[in-house]
Order: sequence, then C-alpha cells, then structure tokens
Amino acid sequence: MTTSIVDKLLKLKHEKKAVILAHNYQRPEIQDLADYVGDSIELCLKAKKEKDAEIIVFAAVDFMAESAAILNPDKKVLLPSPGARCPMAQMLTAEEVKRWKRKYPKAPVVLYVNTLATAKAECDICCTSANAVKIIESLDADTVIFGPDNNLAEYVAEKTGKTIIAVPLRGFCPTHLLFQPEEIEILKMEHPDAVVAVHPECSREVRELADFIGSTSQMCRYARNSNFKRYIIATEVGLIHRLKKENPRKEFIPAYDAVCPNMKLNTIERLYYALKTERHVIRVPKDIAERAWEALERMFAIR
Repeated sequence: MTTSIVDKLLKLKHEKKAVILAHNYQRPEIQDLADYVGDSIELCLKAKKEKDAEIIVFAAVDFMAESAAILNPDKKVLLPSPGARCPMAQMLTAEEVKRWKRKYPKAPVVLYVNTLATAKAECDICCTSANAVKIIESLDADTVIFGPDNNLAEYVAEKTGKTIIAVPLRGFCPTHLLFQPEEIEILKMEHPDAVVAVHPECSREVRELADFIGSTSQMCRYARNSNFKRYIIATEVGLIHRLKKENPRKEFIPAYDAVCPNMKLNTIERLYYALKTERHVIRVPKDIAERAWEALERMFAIR
C-alpha cells in the first residue's frame, strides 16, 4: 500500500520533534492534521508551551510566523509558503509608524498583531481583534495611534470613546472587505432564526447588522456557549470547518464565500516539503525581535 502524504508528514513530524500550527482560515485538511488550530496569538502561545518541540511548522501567513519566531527564539519556525503574505500587514511600514509618532509624540502606539515585525518594533503595545478594546481602555491616554486596520480602529473608537488615529489612513483586510450588508440582509430574510456573527475587520455597515462582533476565537466560543441553532458567519470561510466540527448539531452559513488566497497557499504537500527540507525558515533580526517581543509581552500582561 502506498504511504499517503499525510502519513509521511506525521511520521516526519514525530522524527523531527515538530509541531504543526494551523490558523482558523487554513484548508480543512490542514486543520484536521494540525496539533493546534486557532488564531495567531493562541497558536504562538501554544508553541511556547511545547517544551520538547524543536521545529514549528506554521500554516498561516508571514506576520504570524514572525510572531512565532519572536516568541519562540529557541525553535526553528518554518512558513511552508513564503509567498503567503498578509496584504494588510504590508500596508503599514516601520517608517510610516515613525512618521505618525513624530506627528503625535504624546500618543501611545497600539498595533494590531497583523503587522510585520519591523512595524511592531516601533509600537508601545500590540493587540488582537479579541482584546483591542481592552488594550485601548488600559492606556492612560485619550488619543491613540492605531494600525493598520481602519475598520478595527473605527470599532475600537466606538467602544472606547477615545480618539483613534488610524494609520495608514485606509488600511484594510481585502477578505473582510468582501462582506456587504445587502448579502447579510438577504440571508437574514431567508433564515430569520439565524444570528449574525461578524469580525470587527468588517465595515461599519456590516457590523451594524451583527448580533455578535468578535475575533475568530471569540466566534468559536460564542457558538459553543450559546443556544442558537443557526449562525450567519462573516469572516474568512475557513472558520466554518472548525465551527461545524466543534458544533455538529448547529448550522453555519457563510455571509459570503470569502477566501483569503494567501492563507490558502498552504497545502499538505507544502507542509511536508518544508519540514523535510527545513526550508523557508523565518528569521527576525535580533534588535527588531527584541523590541517586537516587548510590545507583545506588554499585551500578554493585560490579556
């Protein structure tokens, strides 16, 4: 019998003392074989607890693998698809952060974890979509520089009442921009008993239709802990697989078939090749890693 690529990958993982991390937006087959599935920071923290692991195979996009490398300097971090770059993370450079810091020298800088390490190194503290409101509320400042997602910045401003300076001016997630209020209104007409769960990276018009707004990890908890039977989900379609797997008696309807092509670059074959050859190692320069680590650790202290 021919050994399957999955069997080869799992055998190799055991031999090389590797751990496979898969983001919630990964292909179903990758989620099914991963050691851990979750959002980016959940996965990085899981990796920190894997004391015996020597290699991290991170099925995700660039900034997530960078965070894993920063938080796990003793482990080799592999990004199976080096072309898997987050478009939103590319929208905010370190130079742009510095420019806004000069313009508002007294305003603390909070950067979404969906940024490159070079940008993180210039901020005071990081945040996730799950804890952005809590992080902003913890700061003794009425004006905060925040980037790179403009929709998340707007959501945080609504929740905290603080002045949020969004940098860059129009940063966005191309995948979450695909969700339109008209589509959700139609789905609500077709499924009047369904509740709507929306990611805060969606536009204000979409958020206004939501029964629940939260990160992917928060959506998973919401689905597990609520008694509703049907959910309209407005985030990347990969999360639907996990939601169905964890809640087999509930129905999950994509608000739109929104696919992040960068997340979907990862395949089982690419995971196997990356681990076999130990190629596509993520390296963050020491000075940048140290400053980015501080911003992440400050976030964990509040989280």
